[in-house]
Amino acid sequence: MGVKGFVEGGIASIIAGCSTHPLDLIKVRMQLQGEPNPVHNLRPALVFQTGSSIHVAPPPMPQTRVGPIGVGVRLVQQEGIAALFSGVSATVLRQTLYSTTRMGLYDVLKTKWSDPNGGNMPLLRKIEAGLIAGGIGAAVGNPADVAMVRMQADGRLPLAQRRNYKSVVDAIVTMAKQEGVTSLWRGSSLTVNRAMLVTASQLASYDQFKEMILEKGVMRDGLGTHVTASFAAGFVAAVASNPVDVIKTRVMNMKVEPGAEPPYAGALDCALKTVRAEGPMALYKGFVPTISRQGPFTVVLFVTLEQVRKLFKDF
Repeated sequence: MGVKGFVEGGIASIIAGCSTHPLDLIKVRMQLQGEPNPVHNLRPALVFQTGSSIHVAPPPMPQTRVGPIGVGVRLVQQEGIAALFSGVSATVLRQTLYSTTRMGLYDVLKTKWSDPNGGNMPLLRKIEAGLIAGGIGAAVGNPADVAMVRMQADGRLPLAQRRNYKSVVDAIVTMAKQEGVTSLWRGSSLTVNRAMLVTASQLASYDQFKEMILEKGVMRDGLGTHVTASFAAGFVAAVASNPVDVIKTRVMNMKVEPGAEPPYAGALDCALKTVRAEGPMALYKGFVPTISRQGPFTVVLFVTLEQVRKLFKDF
């Protein structure tokens, strides 16, 4: 397939990413629920032996957990309908870099490792191809991923603390200037791990489900088969990746003040603090919008991919 596989995968990924961007935004906002708000790091009244006191604002009440519909409604009410597409330019760049790479590499490996007679590839080989393609794609696309998370999360910060990036390019340039070039790969280990899990579970399971449906004669190779196999693949990918996704979102979004200790020392520290403060199920925070987004995203991705392949089959 060569370059053709990269082009087909890139087109399908950009269409799928843009069409499900609002759901991804809601997922990110939900995953950040429960984090302490840095603007409220003030102590209550400081009492001295003289009896006088200095009154400072008390710590905030614990945040009320809000579901995906509530998060979406509140977001529109507070920030406007356009806020549902905050960071969409970063999504386009991310899909162009990350998904184009992973889809193209998976296609190359699939072509190389498939049985020349039957054309099928063993499940373990599919998983292996997904792990390799996802890891490389994530390393390439990490700067856009960091920019996307920050742009999506900006609206939840107090006005004085918002980063107010004008675009994904402005976000990347500003981060590189203010925090160093290495900040563009903050959380990259998490991004790579998540991408390996998503790609291996999503692409491998889609191919596997599609082959099973066709072999058993449940449906013919058409839209019904593509939708069924892709939705099942989306569910598998969501279950496998959600814990890593929560930690990735928090590490990428953390604000590091000059001279101050960062909120998290790394991915493991973030995971431990999250579980200790909010319980193990915090790692599945945002799962409903994740599956609500992953399902449609995967369906749009593979249905579009199958149609694009038909268009380009003679090229």
